[in-house]
Amino acid sequence: MTRRQSNNQWSGGIAAHPAPKLGVQKSFGKDLVSIFWVQDGILLIDYLPKAQTVNTEYYSSLLVQLKDILKEKRRGKVTKGVLFLHENAPAHLALATQKNLAYLGFQLLEHPPYSPDLAPSDYHLFPGLKNN
Repeated sequence: MTRRQSNNQWSGGIAAHPAPKLGVQKSFGKDLVSIFWVQDGILLIDYLPKAQTVNTEYYSSLLVQLKDILKEKRRGKVTKGVLFLHENAPAHLALATQKNLAYLGFQLLEHPPYSPDLAPSDYHLFPGLKNN
């Protein structure tokens, strides 16, 4: 009999002492939020429904809502044109989305290359959200 076997014999075996479980908590999941804003403030906040993904149709419907909100809240600025900047997500780069942006009269700005210094939302958007 080996030393390990003799120790297990007196201690009740390895199975008698299961490893303690760590504090496992059920995940609440993640919420995806689309926020459209201008320098004056937030225009539209949209929470993606559970079990749904952002596809071209969903994103295009958000753009139509945004156009309606711009007509309502920023009348004078819409007639001058809308410069639009969004991320390089697949739904944003789809041809149908590009056509919808042109139809709505939004001029798409090229997305700047990745740089840790280029994060305007960090300085303009999130402090406003913390205050609300």
